[in-house]
Amino acid sequence: MEIDLLSAASFAHGQPHDQYRWLRANDPCHFHPEPSGPGFWALTRYDDVRAIGRNAATFSSWPTMTIADVPGGDEHQMMISCDPPAHTAQRRLLNSRFTPRAVTSWRDRIEELAVQIVDAVAERGECDLVADLAGEMPSFVIAELLGIPLEDGRRLYQLTEILHAAPGTHTPDAVQAALAEMFSYGQRVAHEKRQHDSDDLSSLLVRSELRGKPLDDIDFSLFFLLLIDAGGDTTRNLVGGGMLALFEHPDERRRLQADLDGLLPGAIEEMLRWVSPVVYMRRTATRDTVLCGRDIAEGDKVVMYYGSANRDEDAFAEPDRFDITRRPNDQIAFGGGGPHFCLGSHIARLEIDALLRQILTRLPDIEPTAPAEWLTSNFVSGPSRLPVRFSPTPRTAS
Repeated sequence: MEIDLLSAASFAHGQPHDQYRWLRANDPCHFHPEPSGPGFWALTRYDDVRAIGRNAATFSSWPTMTIADVPGGDEHQMMISCDPPAHTAQRRLLNSRFTPRAVTSWRDRIEELAVQIVDAVAERGECDLVADLAGEMPSFVIAELLGIPLEDGRRLYQLTEILHAAPGTHTPDAVQAALAEMFSYGQRVAHEKRQHDSDDLSSLLVRSELRGKPLDDIDFSLFFLLLIDAGGDTTRNLVGGGMLALFEHPDERRRLQADLDGLLPGAIEEMLRWVSPVVYMRRTATRDTVLCGRDIAEGDKVVMYYGSANRDEDAFAEPDRFDITRRPNDQIAFGGGGPHFCLGSHIARLEIDALLRQILTRLPDIEPTAPAEWLTSNFVSGPSRLPVRFSPTPRTAS
């Protein structure tokens, strides 16, 4: 079995489950070469992935969560790339806006947005499920959360796709230009919110303090980049990949549409397991240790593959069967607990629920008209394009 978890070709039709399956059975702590780096350990079993994500003392998020190293300083750290207590201090700035209780207050607005999104295509009878439906919801929500125009939210999400692309997909200059554009936009937002305070997340951040002083432009831009980045991946890729799973499993789709209220919550959990929108997260060993009988040296890169963990035969019965009534279903698409458990998991589930309800009830005969095209990324997974058709239906919003 040829193992290549870096090439975009391995992810051209979704995650490489054949490679994952071989690794779990034969080499669950696999040393993977890296053309422009020292290589990394690929962890593919559920128990190992879950344990490493909870052990920040031995497996650090610093200096980065990506396989490739990125330049950075000790003073300014993105929340996702630092450990407690620095991570705890940063997360505390946003926690109150993402608790289950706080997120519930967004339910009515998110349901309104789901109606608007489907209204925009309902009369056409066809659309791109990813661009016109799945991608619109996180763009709407993150724009409203951050207090920025919707069109700007769409542009910023396009830039994150460049940042997430597999090595070689874009030139280094294009990647740097995308990053610079995002940082420049974030700094303009920070300046505006300091002049015109409001109740959005951007205003909350500019009023906040870190390390005993107000957030500077770099601190703000790192938070802003993370919120844009994480705010779109799960919802867009889960809805796109989840609908594709329903298209490919018509019996499960019929069951779901016959009892949407009863089965949708469990179906979303199975979609999260099946799609695993975030492919991996990296940690760095802080000391010499042992994993799966392999010696891991201090400084080694250790990469947790969520898509593999969520298909582990030892954790899930018949893991390659898509079952919307699967019980139990302890999927770890949101990170499996620990300090870096996805801060936005509650609002993501709310967005996914609202949008899937609208699609499956108002466009009940929706079907693909061409094969899905997949993101050219080894970091996030989901369709980039999925043309669909359906019986035209009237708009419902006034």
